[in-house]
Amino acid sequence: MITHHIADAHKWEFAHGVNLYLPVILWDNGQLHTFSSSNLFDEHGVEVPYNGYVVEHGHIYKADAAGEPVEGYSGLYDLSITKNVASMLLSVALLLLIFFVIAGRYKNNPGKAPSGIQSFFEPIIIFIRDDIAKANIGPKYERYMPFLLTIFFFIWFNNLLGLMPGGANLTGNIAVTLVLALMTLLITVFSGNKSYWSHIFATPGVPVWLAPIMIPVELIGIITKPFSLMVRLFANITAGHIIILSLFSLIFIFESIAVAPLSVAFATFMNFLELFVALLQAYIFTLLSAMYFGGAVEEHDHVDDMGHGDAHH
Repeated sequence: MITHHIADAHKWEFAHGVNLYLPVILWDNGQLHTFSSSNLFDEHGVEVPYNGYVVEHGHIYKADAAGEPVEGYSGLYDLSITKNVASMLLSVALLLLIFFVIAGRYKNNPGKAPSGIQSFFEPIIIFIRDDIAKANIGPKYERYMPFLLTIFFFIWFNNLLGLMPGGANLTGNIAVTLVLALMTLLITVFSGNKSYWSHIFATPGVPVWLAPIMIPVELIGIITKPFSLMVRLFANITAGHIIILSLFSLIFIFESIAVAPLSVAFATFMNFLELFVALLQAYIFTLLSAMYFGGAVEEHDHVDDMGHGDAHH
């Protein structure tokens, strides 16, 4: 039951029996097939074959005459709007709506004190600018602000949406966190200046004979940083969903009304804790990304200072 609720799916189940069937888009050996996912389920929600396709464990496969998945079939590509994709599009629309409204108010009321939704988001934006971007990147922080603001609010909003009843576990999907971490990696690598790369391929103070060991270690370090971003966000959000659902499940496992108040109390406490974790994980991802960007653009001039010091002596 828990796996069913945290996994991606071709239908969005808001409550038992309340489903939003999403569009299925399949590219099968050069041909495009589109239909509603309602065709892949019967009135009881059980998977049934349709038009030569069958869904199993959230994935669509080519079906044989008996309605069983065809083993080894590689010509099928699933481009469907799944629950996670729909949730992501919803969060993007929500972000655009909120920040276009805020931007419009700044444009129409220049110099005036913020009010309403504008007064709520302005301190958060200033905090990201001053305490995350400026503090960790330095004078070149402005070019990274659009990404840092986008990544923070995207993760935060989707973490919160995932806690709502019937919400999708978007940020608990490792494919999503992989893409977010990959963006941070690409920006870090392409922002790297001469000092950044020289410290990787010619670390000051390291003997030349250690270079064949240190260079691979440094290169692995470039990859492990975004890898930790990916796993941290995925694991924390998924664990929160599993714990909350497990606590509710205790009611049905023990089949006792005495357990129900305790389970609900603990689940409610965990839900409030997850509200904090939702914000914390967005902050950590943004902070570490800014630190990686800062390390890539930082000017390391201490080597020259050491050289001048030696000459002076």
